[in-house]
Amino acid sequence: MAKKDGKKDSKKDKAGKSGLKSEVKSLRKEVRKLAAQATAPAPAKPLVSPLAPSAFPALPIIKGVSFAAAEAGVRYRNRKDVMLVRLAPGTSVAGAFTRSATRAASVLDCQAKLAAGEGLSEGAAILVNSGNANAFTGANGQEAVDRITSEVARVTGVPQGRVFSSSTGVIGEPLPHERITACLEALAADLREDGAEMAARAIMTTDTFPKGAAAEVAVEGGTVRIAGIAKGSGMIAPDMATMLVYIFTDAAIAPGPLQKMVSRLTDQTFNCITVDSDTSTSDALLVAATGQAEAPAITNLRSKSARAFERGLRSVMLDLAQQVVRDGEGATKFVEVRVTAAADDADARRVAMAIANSPLVKTAIAGEDPNWGRIVMAVGKSGAAADRDRLSIRFGDLTLAENGWRAPDYSEEQAAAYMKGQDIVIGVDLGLGKGSATVWTCDLTHRYIDINADYRS
Repeated sequence: MAKKDGKKDSKKDKAGKSGLKSEVKSLRKEVRKLAAQATAPAPAKPLVSPLAPSAFPALPIIKGVSFAAAEAGVRYRNRKDVMLVRLAPGTSVAGAFTRSATRAASVLDCQAKLAAGEGLSEGAAILVNSGNANAFTGANGQEAVDRITSEVARVTGVPQGRVFSSSTGVIGEPLPHERITACLEALAADLREDGAEMAARAIMTTDTFPKGAAAEVAVEGGTVRIAGIAKGSGMIAPDMATMLVYIFTDAAIAPGPLQKMVSRLTDQTFNCITVDSDTSTSDALLVAATGQAEAPAITNLRSKSARAFERGLRSVMLDLAQQVVRDGEGATKFVEVRVTAAADDADARRVAMAIANSPLVKTAIAGEDPNWGRIVMAVGKSGAAADRDRLSIRFGDLTLAENGWRAPDYSEEQAAAYMKGQDIVIGVDLGLGKGSATVWTCDLTHRYIDINADYRS
């Protein structure tokens, strides 16, 4: 019995020692882990464009508009990637969209619904997801749109024909619409008037900051308010609207007049910007007027009220458009290109866009090199009428070239110093006529390559 008991004790001792070794080993592992955490560098803060505004603006509450955002996990994790907007009955909606031949299903669906012009008295809704463009996805693309808009209609009480959707992100991958529909009940329950900034963040992809702008306009009989949000950073060279833009106003204006105004202003704002000369499959601009301001309805586009409202709407659209350029992928310089004295406005635009889209011009600006020869090159390749001996080029207030030759008082040192600023103005006078155009762009840095080389990885 003694031997047996000794054997038992020996086994217990061995088991105890084994357990102790295991515990010590586990403790040592935990100590190494804590030590590594203590010495590891802090996680890098997300890169934000050096051209970004200091903060998201304070947007006014627009009566008849409410927002919600949620984490659906469409592509991103641990961030909101879906937003819902509910618009009150009586809301007019106008829009502008990409003319890409490979438009996304959501774009085609929005265009068809706006053309139908149904259900004005029953309100409207907008559902937007980021992370997946639902473009080049065949019949599955329209099926996803139908399922999403049908479910939005159910949870909001808005007719499906008045539910507009947008998708932004990777092209060519099926949209996991079930992830979106799964969170719609929660979205509808969380709608609130002051959620615009949250919604702006939810629609970001490679954006480094959320974009918002607002205006208050005095019109006959009262004040109307305008507030807008946008996303956009790359694949920016719109051909009717740009990126994703949603603007809301409490003004009362019918869909027809609102559409005329939006189309006109789009050509003056969003169609005058470029980051990289590429037009997206998903570009969309929607403007919604709830009609809940105390001011009388705008019925005559030539009235003082209409002109004042249009100026306010233009200011919001231009602000958002320029914020997109300031958030251009890898941008460090904001560039305004002004072309004057062209044969006509169309030629002026050709020249301006040739300059703004030139990789040689944009990389010279990134390198702070006042290489005005690249401007000469871009003018020449544009296809617009030009005369070498009438051409003048300016950087800011500095005249670099005139009458087909370098300016007599040109200073390389002054020009190089000017290029070190964040805001650059390039002026080109063609000396031919009265045509003019202004467009906005940014420089082209290696960061643009980094972002787009890793976009899907």
